[in-house]
Amino acid sequence: MAIPQSFIQDLLARADVVEIVGRFVQLKKTGANFSGLCPFHAEKSPSFTVSPSKQFYHCFGCGKSGNAIGFLMEHAGMGFVEAVGDLAGQYGMEVPQDDTTPEQRERAAQQRQKQATLGDVLEKAGQAYRKHLRQSPRAIEYFKGRGVSGEIAKAFGLGYAPEGWRALASVFPDYSDPMLVECGLVIEGEEDKRYDRFRDRVMFPIRNVKGECIGFGGRVLGDEKPKYLNSPETPVFSKGRELYGLYEARNHLREFGYVLVTEGYMDVVALAQLGFPNAVATLGTACTPEHVHKLFRFTESVVFSFDGDAAGRRAARKALEGALPYATDVRSVKFLFLPAEHDPDSFIREHGREEFERYVRQAVPLSVFLVEAASADCDLATAEGRSRMLAAAHPLWTLLPDGALKRQLFAEIAERSQVGSHELADLWRVPRAGGGGGGRSRQRPEQRAYGTGVRQAVKPKAINYAEHIARLVLRHSSAWELLSHADHEVLCGLQPPLGDLFSWLDASSHEHGGQPWAALQAGLAGQPFEALAQRLMDYDASQPLSGVVEDVDTAERDLRLSMVEIHLDLLATAIEETGKMPQSDPSRHDRLLDLSRRQQRLLRDRQQLRS
Repeated sequence: MAIPQSFIQDLLARADVVEIVGRFVQLKKTGANFSGLCPFHAEKSPSFTVSPSKQFYHCFGCGKSGNAIGFLMEHAGMGFVEAVGDLAGQYGMEVPQDDTTPEQRERAAQQRQKQATLGDVLEKAGQAYRKHLRQSPRAIEYFKGRGVSGEIAKAFGLGYAPEGWRALASVFPDYSDPMLVECGLVIEGEEDKRYDRFRDRVMFPIRNVKGECIGFGGRVLGDEKPKYLNSPETPVFSKGRELYGLYEARNHLREFGYVLVTEGYMDVVALAQLGFPNAVATLGTACTPEHVHKLFRFTESVVFSFDGDAAGRRAARKALEGALPYATDVRSVKFLFLPAEHDPDSFIREHGREEFERYVRQAVPLSVFLVEAASADCDLATAEGRSRMLAAAHPLWTLLPDGALKRQLFAEIAERSQVGSHELADLWRVPRAGGGGGGRSRQRPEQRAYGTGVRQAVKPKAINYAEHIARLVLRHSSAWELLSHADHEVLCGLQPPLGDLFSWLDASSHEHGGQPWAALQAGLAGQPFEALAQRLMDYDASQPLSGVVEDVDTAERDLRLSMVEIHLDLLATAIEETGKMPQSDPSRHDRLLDLSRRQQRLLRDRQQLRS
């Protein structure tokens, strides 16, 4: 959904970043600003500052910074549209939806109201389950037997669904309310007979990243089947998108540097008890790309933990397929396989925390596991086995985003298969000149990821100027229109990832116009040049608050001066190459004269801009 820029500006003008941040961070007035402990990294003395005059937050410790929308995206892991909608709702504003009909808008409003109501019903049930836990010695003894403290039980909101078919009737006087069925708490059987879905089970509330209860998981106290029971799919709960424990773990992920993905509720709770509060679990389903995408909003490193048996390997293969589309060069994905007789809880209790940490450090990298998975049951000593490995590896390798990792894996797969890189590129129909990882052709120029054009190599000094332009455009995307078409062509034609970033900014400018960094950041998610853009903005944010938000007009001179320097660099290269042409070539003199005149004009422009 395209949200008008004017609405974003109105929303940020009305929203108070101090109020928004203050709901999650204890802030103290310090002069003109407010300060507190940074919610994005562990610290003992405040380095996190919120400026009411600039409506901007900044941490001088970790470098995180942004506006109210950016804070919701960063802290709660929301997407841009979701964060705008959430913030607009807090201030009674309705997000414009110009591309929808009045009927569609009405249905969307009804859906949001229904979700809010279902959330209230689920929260009320969770409160009842927590009360029942305090009154059930048997359920308390179960948790104590698993080593769960009262503090951890409170942090995760653990509860107990008592025996009996209609225990919730004492919580909801109108037991016939359709909402109870719709949110998965009650099952409606034959002849409209109703009964509680969860009975005589310890209860694990499932929360979204905002802390709202969206469903439950229940575990039997004995050996009955099924051992675990989850809420069904509802308008507020989708097990293919949600992760148990992410709300509780989100603030610990930056401290530990990675998220540990496990297979069950008790794994998450037990790991938090044993000193690993950075664990989450899938909800009775295989890990999906949506799960991985959500995790990479909070950390750049994911470690999947599985049993070492055949079932664990199959689950790991599913997780691999879900992770591959997001495995960029700056992200880490690993696979941890514990001995078959252990889960994380039992392993730590038997072998200790340090041994478990060693297992995490030695977890199998994605690149290694991809080749292992493709080679499974393949006899690489035979041509048939190697061909079978190539057939299994191709769809996995294709899922990877372009980058150094993909290219290195291409070379490794080609070596293992004993098929040369050029032959494998032909077999897999990988363009030799593109970013596919195959061999490179000197006859054909490399094409950009967006648009067309030849890659241009420039000197490191010119790269610095180009990065400065990228930083200015990311900060003020409308600044892109201050440059000429020729400037755009040069910038989009630079070597990757910088040229690809400019090409994406060019496409974004044509499609959406000027956008704030929060909006651009949302669109950059998963792009191969996302890390470059974030690095440029992190540098920007490390400067004092007064220098972070400057007017576009004040940036125009820097923009043009940097562009002149890049053009001069390219001209110098062109003059050098033309000078190597044979003296007998009739075009050599005219070309050198033309290049020299253009160089002189640029030097005059530079002098004027500097003065």
